[in-house]
Amino acid sequence: MTKLVVAKFGGSAIGPNGESIPKIIQRINNLKKESKVIAVFSAPLTIHNGKKRSLTDVILEQGENAQNGITPSLDIVASTYQKILEMINSENIENCKKILNLNLEKAQKALDEAFGNKEFVDETRSRALAFSGEILMSHMMNYILKSNGVKSDSVDFDDWPIITDNNIESTNFLASKSRENIDKISQLVDENEVVTIGGFIGKTIDDVLTTYERGGSDRTAADLGILFHKKYETSIDFEKDSAVVSADPKIVETNLREVSQLSYNEARLAGMFGMKILDPIAIKEIVENGVDLPITITNMKNPEKITTIKRILDEQKGHPIKIVTGKENCAIFRIETSSIQKLLISLEKDKRYSEFVILSPFTKDGIEFSRILFLDGDYVKRNEKYLLGFDSLATITYNRGVITLIGDEMWRVQQVASRTSAKIGDAGLNILNMDAQEETSRIIIVVEDAGDNIKNAIKAIHQEISNINFI
Repeated sequence: MTKLVVAKFGGSAIGPNGESIPKIIQRINNLKKESKVIAVFSAPLTIHNGKKRSLTDVILEQGENAQNGITPSLDIVASTYQKILEMINSENIENCKKILNLNLEKAQKALDEAFGNKEFVDETRSRALAFSGEILMSHMMNYILKSNGVKSDSVDFDDWPIITDNNIESTNFLASKSRENIDKISQLVDENEVVTIGGFIGKTIDDVLTTYERGGSDRTAADLGILFHKKYETSIDFEKDSAVVSADPKIVETNLREVSQLSYNEARLAGMFGMKILDPIAIKEIVENGVDLPITITNMKNPEKITTIKRILDEQKGHPIKIVTGKENCAIFRIETSSIQKLLISLEKDKRYSEFVILSPFTKDGIEFSRILFLDGDYVKRNEKYLLGFDSLATITYNRGVITLIGDEMWRVQQVASRTSAKIGDAGLNILNMDAQEETSRIIIVVEDAGDNIKNAIKAIHQEISNINFI
């Protein structure tokens, strides 16, 4: 069976004004030696007022301006792509300029509509983002690859393989409908060494452009793996600044351990709780579709440094606690246990939302209450009316932060709960809630989200891990 690697390059991998594109070309050339390649691209970064910014954020800002009656502008976007255009040779430059102008016209039209309607939502928002970001970048990369002697092609939106439901701004992948729509991209893969496509973007069966939530390019890579796993020997490769280490290097600067393997469960939990490994929904979609795809996180600057993510891991010899991570801006929703089941079913079926964990229940005045830890307090604020509709006496507590330890075999670590909780106390933090479950190998510690509480707790626990014995 022919090999296929779905390689995803995010904004940081592309770099400001495309400065890391030469490294991307090198990586793709290496990948295509042994495999067909589908390259998934996010929107690039730019430099604005001396700071790195994603073009996604630039467009969201312009959309907000349009909504508030301020004339929107694509000047920053256009100047970024003009710099990227310099990487294309004379043979391909005119065709690429036409694609660039066409997509920017579509993005400007969407912003103009937002300005006229004083509303930057739904398809208008999605079109502005797609045609200035991911879709345009995938076409630009196609011409850059052609300019470097690679046999490549890009996927037009008319032939888009990712079919989604009708939730425009935070859409959901429909695998069965997407399988009916992969003929064109399959043909492109068969005929080329590399096929480029924009991440984050979907469309409905009625051709309405949709977007995933932030981080959605990871989901695009996973979705393509799901669609192609029967036709090719398929794997997924996320190209990043580094492979996975034992904590966020922006928080913990010393004694970081390299993580060679993660299970699907470990990777998903780490993503949910703040580690920027990959979008946890990408793992969820792979599991829900019954697919077993090998995933690698590759250090693009040093490709020998990788982390492998697998459904079933090889025998593990390192420390069972692989990652210490944390999440700010969480909320706890308390509801009578008798009412929670309807809410959970609705979150799954209606909202298709899964960024929460169930904490241990408690009993008060003879009534059992359940607690849901939502990992996005803003989501709870936007949906307060919906959530309280399941129990008007339910309560919501905001400004909570959470720290968790990741490791499926954490049960092998002696005194882990007592040692980590003591370390948080030594750091001067008050533990508001601690939830340890042997069945899930999970320890969740809740503290007040204030100041540097979460960062200080992560530093303290990470320092202690290497001192704790394990079986």
